[in-house]
Amino acid sequence: MKDIVTRRTLSVLVSNEAGVLSQVSRLFSRKGYNIESLAVGTTDDPLVSRITIETMADDAAAEQIMNQLRKQFCVYSVQELLPDRSIRRELVLYKVKAEQPDIRNEVIQIANIFRASIIDVSLKSLTLALIGDEAKAEAMQKLLESFGILELVRTGMIALERGAYTISDERKETTEFNLGKNIL
Repeated sequence: MKDIVTRRTLSVLVSNEAGVLSQVSRLFSRKGYNIESLAVGTTDDPLVSRITIETMADDAAAEQIMNQLRKQFCVYSVQELLPDRSIRRELVLYKVKAEQPDIRNEVIQIANIFRASIIDVSLKSLTLALIGDEAKAEAMQKLLESFGILELVRTGMIALERGAYTISDERKETTEFNLGKNIL
């Protein structure tokens, strides 16, 4: 039976220095895996950055990618964040054509429904910011398309584990999500 290819979210802690992102992305390229989404930023420690990578892979490929990442000198930690055990969000900015007051009002109503923020207003357009998952971003995009989307930009997905545990927690096997299993 062949493994199913699914979207995998990897959280990677790395050295915050020049060339590290290039080194990590080259690893994906060499292995023939596409990066679907990529977000990078420093952590609470200015010497450490977190890279959130989304890729399409089966179980074996995901394990191979994580093992290859762990071999990199600049990588401190690698964790796959499972959908039911993590919080995933993306920031999307939409610039929408809105030349008449009634159109602006309709776009504002849509923004309110999706809890999006209006971050810029002009006589010809509105710019909205939405934080959410892919489904929320795509649903809002479909509604805004009829007004005319002038520009759209996405940050890439960021993610954290739910609960009190962190990527560097050495007790992962005893997390709150393993309830019902015998823990020695």
